[in-house]
Amino acid sequence: MLIVVHIKEFWDQLSPETQQWLVDNPGTMIVPRTVTAIINAETGEGDTMDAHGGTVLTDEDRHFIQEQARNRVSPSPEPKFFDSVRPGD
Repeated sequence: MLIVVHIKEFWDQLSPETQQWLVDNPGTMIVPRTVTAIINAETGEGDTMDAHGGTVLTDEDRHFIQEQARNRVSPSPEPKFFDSVRPGD
């Protein structure tokens, strides 16, 4: 039996750490059982695990996560300038 989860529906219930894991792994099709257990604990869902404890993400969820990843790309930091004077000067 194929079990799926709809991350988009639960996104706001996920901790920043769980969201970051998903953003860091935007191409994953099956969420590992350890992350699935965390998602289930954070959302109160319990029927989203397959026989191996993992969860299959829908195409819609993968696209949603990829969009979240694109939105989190931070702009380049300000350039750093260093003093070019020698220590003896």
